Amino acid sequence: MGVIEISLVKFDVKNYIAVLTLNRPEAANALSKALQDELNEKVSAIKTDPSIRCVVITGAGEKVFCAGADLKERRGMNETQVIEAVQFIGQTVSNIASLEVPVIAAINGAAFGGGLELALACDIRIAAAHAKMGLTETSLAIIPGAGGTQRLPRLIGLGQAKRMIYAAERKTAEQALKMGLVESVPPADELMNTVMELAEQIAHNGPIAVRQAKKAIDVGIESDLTTGLQFENLAYQQTIPTEDRVEGLVAFKEKENLNTKEISIRGMGSCHISMT
Repeated sequence: MGVIEISLVKFDVKNYIAVLTLNRPEAANALSKALQDELNEKVSAIKTDPSIRCVVITGAGEKVFCAGADLKERRGMNETQVIEAVQFIGQTVSNIASLEVPVIAAINGAAFGGGLELALACDIRIAAAHAKMGLTETSLAIIPGAGGTQRLPRLIGLGQAKRMIYAAERKTAEQALKMGLVESVPPADELMNTVMELAEQIAHNGPIAVRQAKKAIDVGIESDLTTGLQFENLAYQQTIPTEDRVEGLVAFKEKENLNTKEISIRGMGSCHISMT
């Protein structure tokens, strides 16, 4: 009887949307080297597939999105290997951040350490109501080493980020929502429906326009305003020769004509009523 291999990262594509599911629920979806290898492989496939317009990342099970580094795997490492392992997580997280299409983190449960750093690399974070999250590394006498010290303050502000990291604070989903760490907090049983509805809205829009919008925002936030505005103009120019833009104008004109006809019909109806 052959050995059945279970994928550590499930990969599904439907209606232009790719869903990546971290699939180690028995190990809190921790970022082992093997899982990261699979995740990077899937991300590379997404980068070469122009049909994919949005990506969703979530965790298997209902309790944990991702617990971060695989501490059991790390126990047998020497100091050099630990440093290399953390660097690899950082590279994996940055690989996700470099995707040209929008990425939504569907935080289905706890997201601590590298798990939250993974979510921070996404464009949008939607957390189930029971989810908890934090960069708690200082409680282990280390610091966030996969982008947390850089991406968190850019998202929620310097003071809030310093407090969270220095104090190793754990935030509920509602607390995370209030501080801008996540964008929405649906009930757990509505999480994926909420996420997929948003993903479908994104995928419905002009794919080149959405990619250029993401690029303009990401470049601009790291630049001064003048440079950001210049890049925005360049990104806008990329959308002008596209068929999507022409089709959008035609659709808008058709809708405008339809609305004009409806107004005319309603106007005629009003005249008819006023004459009787």
